[in-house]
Amino acid sequence: MSLPLPMFPLNTVLFPGVVVPLRVFEDRYRSLVHHLLREPDPTRRLFGSVAIREGYEVGEHGTQSLFRVGCRLQLTEVSPRADGSFDIEAVGRDRIRLDRLDTGGPFPQGEVAVLPTERRTVPRPVVEQALAVFHAYRAAVTGLRADPLPETLPRDPELLSWTLAAVAPLPLPERQSLLETEDAELRLVLVTDLLRGELRTMNVLPSLPATEVARTRWSPN
Repeated sequence: MSLPLPMFPLNTVLFPGVVVPLRVFEDRYRSLVHHLLREPDPTRRLFGSVAIREGYEVGEHGTQSLFRVGCRLQLTEVSPRADGSFDIEAVGRDRIRLDRLDTGGPFPQGEVAVLPTERRTVPRPVVEQALAVFHAYRAAVTGLRADPLPETLPRDPELLSWTLAAVAPLPLPERQSLLETEDAELRLVLVTDLLRGELRTMNVLPSLPATEVARTRWSPN
């Protein structure tokens, strides 16, 4: 069943359980924030985001092609600026499928379906291997600069898989593939292999990993 949801397409992939800082300055997304703030119940200040496959977040031409699977988020923090823009934070709630997007109103409005989460037991060795590879990656990154990664990691396998997917230095198609992976065990295996690959690259040619972009506040509109 589809339900209406304000939409905020981005040039990145967002994940459930992950806190996202955003700078909001374009008129249509200012309107979206004002719309959410008129909702008295903070738990109902919800909007969706899908990654842009082709096109831009800003400008007259805008997005041309979107991925269909994205994330539903809850607005949690709002800091207005003197120029009318906002600094906001939102936390990913669950995965959605975008069935239709209407851009004719004051802000993009989607018809979405919330995708079910199937909880399965993840073998402990898979979790421990993912944690071990992450800590090795963290040690390598810390040797290059101040540690930008989370101080603690969740022990729940589902949330751990989303957290590692969010911090892994991956191109957009790989991040989208992780978002579309329904099984937490497979997601952990995939992100562990991707982090191993990054470690091998860093051992050959030490450099700042791509998470530098992911860990800074960006202006997506």
